[in-house]
Amino acid sequence: MLKSSHQPKIREIAIVYICAGISSRFGGKIKQFAKVGPNDEALIEYSLNELLPIGFSRIIFVVGNKTETPFRDFFGDEYRGIPVLYALQKYDEETRDRPWGTTDALCSIRGLIDCPFVVMNGDDLYGRRDAETLYNHLFRGDEEATVGYRLAEVIPDKGKTNRGIFQTNGAGYVKSIIETFDLEKNNLPQTGNSPDDLCSMNIFALRPEIIDLLQEKLEKFKREFAGDRKAECLLPVEISHLIEENKIKMKIYQAQDRWLGVTNPDDEEKVREKIKK
Repeated sequence: MLKSSHQPKIREIAIVYICAGISSRFGGKIKQFAKVGPNDEALIEYSLNELLPIGFSRIIFVVGNKTETPFRDFFGDEYRGIPVLYALQKYDEETRDRPWGTTDALCSIRGLIDCPFVVMNGDDLYGRRDAETLYNHLFRGDEEATVGYRLAEVIPDKGKTNRGIFQTNGAGYVKSIIETFDLEKNNLPQTGNSPDDLCSMNIFALRPEIIDLLQEKLEKFKREFAGDRKAECLLPVEISHLIEENKIKMKIYQAQDRWLGVTNPDDEEKVREKIKK
């Protein structure tokens, strides 16, 4: 089981947003800057305004070569009095078509993080209650944690998606996360899943020591897939490996808030309308 190598700064808890990618499905625009708020706030701005009052003491954006400048121009070195840091996710464009995935993105914060943190996708909205649950979990204890979302509520009305399905031990802890592909509203029984299954939406409460463990997994993955231009090292998969190897223990909480995400161009208006309700 992962043990802290030093006394964590438990009263400092960071919020980490993964914001490195540019989506072709979103017209090549930066999804985090989609105008979804009631006062025309960008999605990432709306998220921060909702979550910062919880008590987060540091903001870290994981950015890519196409998102770094826009984020720095928008936020600078602080936002609402909270320090803002940037971690650049790099990759070799001669050998890769895209970055190495969300594990690689999170490992980009090595050297910037020395306190517990909540990590989430920068183009999703998770709600204050669930972020606060994870914040309070880190404030109180020394285990990792996550939020599970009812599968039927996080599958798009049209099209296919992938989700990490939680397997739990009945005592409120994750046993594994099974990455499941090509899920649709009407094919859950065929995939062996139920609408009530809990799945991951890539929001985790973690301690800084986990970064070194994930870095080891990432380096192994890169060796195994050397020469593959598209293989991605997914954060839920590698976290699942650490749980199964008994290197970390992860509490799971059922989501209290609705998840909202931007994938396709028409999602911008859909999210804006849902926020108003």
